[in-house]
Amino acid sequence: MKIYSSSFTFACIGTFLVVSCGGGSGAVDSVPISSTTSTTSASSSSTSPVTSSVPVAGPVMPLTGLPMADGALAMRPAIAVKVDNHPGARPQSGLNQADIVYEENVESWTRFALVFHSQGSDPVGPIRSARTQDIDLLSSLNEVLFVWSGGNAGVRAAVESSNFVNMSASAARKGGFFRSDDKKAPHNLYTNTSNIWTVAAGRGGTPPPQFSYSADPSSNGGLDVVGVKLRMDGSMKASWEWNSDKRVFGRRHDDKLHLDSNGEQVTTENLLILTVEYKISAANKKSPEAQTTGTGVAWVLQQGKITQGTWTRADKMDPWTLTDETGEPILLTPGRTFVELIRKGQGVVVPAGESLAATAWP
Repeated sequence: MKIYSSSFTFACIGTFLVVSCGGGSGAVDSVPISSTTSTTSASSSSTSPVTSSVPVAGPVMPLTGLPMADGALAMRPAIAVKVDNHPGARPQSGLNQADIVYEENVESWTRFALVFHSQGSDPVGPIRSARTQDIDLLSSLNEVLFVWSGGNAGVRAAVESSNFVNMSASAARKGGFFRSDDKKAPHNLYTNTSNIWTVAAGRGGTPPPQFSYSADPSSNGGLDVVGVKLRMDGSMKASWEWNSDKRVFGRRHDDKLHLDSNGEQVTTENLLILTVEYKISAANKKSPEAQTTGTGVAWVLQQGKITQGTWTRADKMDPWTLTDETGEPILLTPGRTFVELIRKGQGVVVPAGESLAATAWP
């Protein structure tokens, strides 16, 4: 039996409904959770608060919360690259090097927006077209260098009227775009982030922090979790599983490891599952448009645990605010962040002690 609510297959207001997946029985246990309530996990007898109240201190990189080693590097603009997720585009380059990755529904597949700032990726791609939903999603990065490979007239007009620095394949004639010979067009367009920063010298602005980070992520707490399974639009299925040895969540596509072009599994320190409404893009009636301003339910996964809360973003120029069920801020682990923008009912959590493989897709 599936439990549907305002957001996910196991969440309800003020409570986690954790789906027991053994044998696919769908039995449900109710576990209250809040920032002022200690919780005991299935794998540990110790208790911990849900969120840490100690923000990271000192000069840090704005998009990772990691210590700032180079002040000049911290001042450069961010690059956002639209990367293909069609089967013909895999394996991709740059997913493990981006500070932030957004995954959004598009027509029958998903597409990534890779945000680089603290480091780059040479090469990065395959690069594909933009969508109108990218404007609200990425405007808070402060004149981001936007790398894409085109779009219809409505999308082009939206990009040109935004605060983005247009670094499309046609606009950035010296951006070093090239096609690889190991994939077929249109899934084989690449560039190097080093070229983009060079060509765009003097343009763009320093990105402000998009999330808040904890000085002691081990105290962030939450419920122990194996991972999550997501069914995106069309036939796209992805799952994430906690790797306690590497202290990261690792990604799979259709039960197979999602590997990058270096043969390494796609991973992240922070995994945010945000429920958003999708409307129809004014530029294309076939294109969904994620509504990334307003508020919605958030799952925050880090340190092998999950906290349910709320995401809030009043305006496209604002960073993301994450709060727990008592209204206290949820602070992330310094490092990379992967954000899944899903529809209601597209996610299910696998609690500690259960099997990711045995858990039914949502």
